[in-house]
Amino acid sequence: MSVPGCITMGGKKITGQNAAGKPNVIVILADDLGHADVGFNGCKDIPTPNIDSLAKNGVRCSNGYVSHPFCSPTRAGLLTGRYQQRFGHECNPAWLPEDTNVGLPLNQVTVAQVMRDAGYVTGAIGKWHLGAAPCFHPNERGFTEYLGFLGGGHMYMPGDKGGVEYTVPVLRNKQPVEQKEYMTDLLSSEAASFITRHKDKPFFLYLAYNAVHTPLQAPEKYLNRFKHIADEKRRTYAAMNSAMDDGIGLVLKALRDNGIEENTMVWFFSDNGGPPANVAPTNNSPFRGHKGNVYEGGIHVPFVVQWKGGLPRGKVYDEPVISLDVFATAAALAGAKVPESHKLDGVDILPYLSGERKGVPHDVLHWRSGGSGGKWAVRQGRYKLVKDGTAVELFDLVDDVGETKDLGAEKPDIVKQLQKLHDAWNAELIEPLWQNPKRAVKKAGRK
Repeated sequence: MSVPGCITMGGKKITGQNAAGKPNVIVILADDLGHADVGFNGCKDIPTPNIDSLAKNGVRCSNGYVSHPFCSPTRAGLLTGRYQQRFGHECNPAWLPEDTNVGLPLNQVTVAQVMRDAGYVTGAIGKWHLGAAPCFHPNERGFTEYLGFLGGGHMYMPGDKGGVEYTVPVLRNKQPVEQKEYMTDLLSSEAASFITRHKDKPFFLYLAYNAVHTPLQAPEKYLNRFKHIADEKRRTYAAMNSAMDDGIGLVLKALRDNGIEENTMVWFFSDNGGPPANVAPTNNSPFRGHKGNVYEGGIHVPFVVQWKGGLPRGKVYDEPVISLDVFATAAALAGAKVPESHKLDGVDILPYLSGERKGVPHDVLHWRSGGSGGKWAVRQGRYKLVKDGTAVELFDLVDDVGETKDLGAEKPDIVKQLQKLHDAWNAELIEPLWQNPKRAVKKAGRK
């Protein structure tokens, strides 16, 4: 039963109801953030009070995963709720504005489309990286509003020189606009504005920061907070992370100021683990590996869900969940209809996080990178089978989260069982529709 100004969840009144009586959903995606580079995962040198507040006021998923160890494929899985390898989006797309084949396949339904059809205002802000051709534009994929850049990254400072992809104009919908401030600040301000503009309607907001992805760039106002960090790269990385945390604080303030925080579900996670030290000074502790690996360091990310009106506060949920779950959870929350032909791999995790449902959301989770002959991993319960190089290794993630001891020789039956699960799943997939772009020569700019 609902009453004016609130909705109910398990008998609890939720304030901040919009005209349709539906909860809002915000997905905040960091880029290349190290697992241990947030306070709630033990970071000591970079305060992240606003990100930490999501864990304090929501549910921290200690086994939160993404569906791929790098950028674009994770985003394809997130927005479709399906393992992206099912439809060939297994590599990063090159910057090819004329190519209508390199991008999120047009036969795939996005969460934005089903939320829009359920009466939601849908907004995307920030990094897209799902195809540069006009047919792949966010406005064509279910988002009613967009502000951001279509490539895999961007220069942070207005007017900075770089490769073509990293210096394309910022777009408001399909029109170029001038970038007048630090990119992270611009995206955060736009997110707060979106919330205020649509406070009286149900909305779905996808806020995809390019922070803390390279290039490592930050203005003095953020760098000055970290004079105590001697390493220049780590100092700049810390400043970038702090700017993103400030921005998330701005988003949360907009929710509070407009009286809709309790009625808004907020997700936060990274698109993959932090890259290796020669790229950026990230910290993926206590995990092995980094961005690009299917060891935990590449796919096990900071992951939290806050919904003050419907979820416990300060809870830690230990069963594995994955970014693919956003679609199913948001659609269930909105009462949105998912086309029968669009078979989701993600599940509605709300009843698990709330404690209403026991058991596990996923019996098995899978990863693959580089096609059928590339890297892969499968996790069932405490055991994970990994092929990240030439060897197939078995790890017990309960006793050995750092994946240091291969148990394959000791537990051949478990190896056989997990190999069989992987082989069955792998048989359902297709090969990548394109390959990762090659590094361009310096003169040609970044690809």
